[in-house]
Amino acid sequence: MPSVATREDMSTRLEEVLRQRFAFHCDNAKAYGSEFADLWRATADHALGGKLVRPRLLLDIHRALTPDTGGEPDLAAVDIAAHIELLHYAFLLHDDVIDGDLTRRKRPNLIGALAAGIPGATEEDSLHWARSSAILMGDLLLSAAILGFARADVPSHARTRLLDLVEQTILETVAGEHTDVALSHGIIPSDVDTVLAMSVYKTATYSFSLPLRAAALLAGSSVAAEQTLEDVGRRLGLAYQLQDDLLCVFGDHRAHGKDAFSDLREGKETAIIAFARATDAWPQISPRFGAVDLTLHEATAMRDLLRGCGAERFVVGLIGEQLDGVYALLSEAERAGQITSDAARAILVSASRLEGRQV
Repeated sequence: MPSVATREDMSTRLEEVLRQRFAFHCDNAKAYGSEFADLWRATADHALGGKLVRPRLLLDIHRALTPDTGGEPDLAAVDIAAHIELLHYAFLLHDDVIDGDLTRRKRPNLIGALAAGIPGATEEDSLHWARSSAILMGDLLLSAAILGFARADVPSHARTRLLDLVEQTILETVAGEHTDVALSHGIIPSDVDTVLAMSVYKTATYSFSLPLRAAALLAGSSVAAEQTLEDVGRRLGLAYQLQDDLLCVFGDHRAHGKDAFSDLREGKETAIIAFARATDAWPQISPRFGAVDLTLHEATAMRDLLRGCGAERFVVGLIGEQLDGVYALLSEAERAGQITSDAARAILVSASRLEGRQV
């Protein structure tokens, strides 16, 4: 596994690449008016400084799969990792528009910040302008991410496979988002299998499978190794999303920083809710599920009903199943020589962080 010094070096280079990308776009935007340049600067302020979970996962696994590089970060891998972060932020912007969110991590998101900065405009006009700006910026960042993959300094056959990978990733993520919206409006019936498939496509594909597969591809690993890491990523990503769902309903919002009970107020169709729908507790839960004015007292009572009907225990069990599957896949891949022991350990570290996760 990478040493602390190596990880810090990779993170520094990654952040530098991201800042350079935004600086380039901010400078180019000046030719199209001050409002457009201000939009790029505001986007950079909100996009930079994050945890960089996805690009760091790629770099950690790539380094573990290429132990003979002497600890030096591969510039092509850093570049691809940076563009995965741009892809992530593009998805976040579109997601915030779809969900109508104005905050993220207890502070205004880009939409909230833009809407609050228009003196004299009506609330309706401010929100329309801010959400339109977020859609357009999401489109631009999505384009920038794809072009980053296309311009990567890698052999042509690797570039082609990277582009195939990012195309599949975008397709699956959009399909997952589309299903999520359909579930939230009752356009398709909610059941556990549909919700789990939606979570894999919407979250796991781009957050875990993409960086793991890209790392294997850039390291010159076998197709079998890449396929194994895709499966590992899907299981890790699903476990991550299920943990997020648990934290929102049953976790301590002071620790995890998310809006307490927001999923219940928004009527989000999670595995927790899909399970509860099939229990005797649902008639007591359903009348106020999805109520935007849900009080803390009502949300707490709803949480207790969800716990009592076994929904929490059920989802905890699902997480355990996914992590057990990760351990089995990695053990078999290591025995078959598909991945190095360092790579297996690096992924296991990520898996261990999900067990008992509170933030």
